Amino acid sequence: MAERLGDRLRRIVLGRAATDERHPDDVRPPRDTRDGVSPPAGMRSYPGDYLGVPAMAYAPQPDGHPDPGEVVWTWVPFEEDASVGKDRPVLLVGHDGDWLLGVMLTSKDHDHDRARDRAEGREWMDVGVGAWDRQGRPSEARTDRIIRVDPQSVRREGAILDADVFEAVTQSIHGAHDRGLL
Repeated sequence: MAERLGDRLRRIVLGRAATDERHPDDVRPPRDTRDGVSPPAGMRSYPGDYLGVPAMAYAPQPDGHPDPGEVVWTWVPFEEDASVGKDRPVLLVGHDGDWLLGVMLTSKDHDHDRARDRAEGREWMDVGVGAWDRQGRPSEARTDRIIRVDPQSVRREGAILDADVFEAVTQSIHGAHDRGLL
């Protein structure tokens, strides 16, 4: 893939390789987790990941408001340091008070590292291709980590996930909990 001039300049100036993950507005977030960014201005302080299994119900409404069953783009805190994170797609699965609950998506294929990921307590499952990824790449959901999402930090709805795939994600979340990962 030809490198765009802006990406090449950014790589040269910042001294790191450009990533191929795309922000919905074609701004490329840093790939290396050490290069995380602070939460968006005005975002509430992150209270920590949701522990346990939330009530999950498929309820997408194409009304401009984020709902369970929808993939949205938002800032996601890093697991090792919640003061920094990165912009990414998130599948919403439920609510915790006025927070949304979700699982992050990635276009990185974790199938070849499945045994290592499981040994390190990470569970990934395939969710297929959707409008949240402009390049049409298959995505995976991380089902052992449920993040809280400030509804005000959601920038756009990326797609509505198929109901059967949503149900498979909820079953994977229950399985991760049963194995003590949540």
